[in-house]
Amino acid sequence: MAIHLTVAMRVIATGMMSVIRYVFTLTSVLIITQRAVCLSSFILALTGVSTAASFTVFAADTVSSHFAANSNSNSNSNSNSNSNSKSDSDAIKSDASNTRPPISKTIVTTIQQTWQLNLLKEALRRSDSGYQVQQMSTQMNQKRKVEEALAGTVDVFWSMTSKELEETVLPVRIPLFKGLLGNRLLIIRKADETRFAKVKTMADFRQLKAGQNRYWPDATILEANGLPVITSYQYTNLYPMLEGGRFDYLALGAQEIGEELASHPDPALKVDSHILLQYRSPAYFFVSPKRPELAAAILAGLESMVSDGSFDEMFNRELKIEQLYREAKFEQRVIIRLDTPDLSPLTPIERKELWLDLFSMQGAK
Repeated sequence: MAIHLTVAMRVIATGMMSVIRYVFTLTSVLIITQRAVCLSSFILALTGVSTAASFTVFAADTVSSHFAANSNSNSNSNSNSNSNSKSDSDAIKSDASNTRPPISKTIVTTIQQTWQLNLLKEALRRSDSGYQVQQMSTQMNQKRKVEEALAGTVDVFWSMTSKELEETVLPVRIPLFKGLLGNRLLIIRKADETRFAKVKTMADFRQLKAGQNRYWPDATILEANGLPVITSYQYTNLYPMLEGGRFDYLALGAQEIGEELASHPDPALKVDSHILLQYRSPAYFFVSPKRPELAAAILAGLESMVSDGSFDEMFNRELKIEQLYREAKFEQRVIIRLDTPDLSPLTPIERKELWLDLFSMQGAK
């Protein structure tokens, strides 16, 4: 009788140990899961990026390892308990794998509501990639855009190109403005209009000081051509600096200069009607190195648009190119042509369909 009682007590004790291990495992998993959820919430507050799904899988994997370890330790003493634990582990892991989200099709951009944004959306639609564009409201200078792209916070932005920029992030080498951005008109002081009208040569032009944003590639191009340049790290500061006589002109793309001056109204300033400053400076979409598949999708969409003529049609319509040519009177201006020493050898200059014909103009003599 005593022997049977002893055996029975051992069986009961073994069963209780299995129950205790199981409860301890569940408690540990609960603590891990709670910490994961807290950390996920913290990351979401900082970055806006949800990591909840990743932590779900992490927690499930942790559950599996705990149950597996528990099952192995009990295999010799209680095979039924091992079988039940393994089944629970597999069920939890299966449920977690079912919650794993698909790869995000949302892309984050700093591009505001402009021709460039409309072009980006159309290119993505053409590539049949299923991407959805999310705009950031935060205003960033060029340096910060690059930093955010490297960090993966920004997926795509646009910029005038430079060799350094193309080596840092992923360029999509289809010129967004067909070279128009490199055809610069000048904002000057009204009082200096006669002074600018006397410019005939590069030597004459070098007597004038340019104002530029330090982060823009234009500043480097002007300096490389021997032109005096005064820079500011804040674009908006350039207008009062020009009016105050710190420099003589601010060169902006022909397609943007009217709107830019209107958004910084100053009765002392005007758009010069005499000079066209010209240099090869394509603007591209630039993509985070973390999203090469996005760069490929944008390129595929743009190439499709170039091929069927819809790129030119959309470009001419949205930027009102015929009206711009009439008003700017490019061919009647003195053209000051600059070299672009930092231009990448991969620039598709030989593809005539990607450029306007402005670079072949002779201009006024």
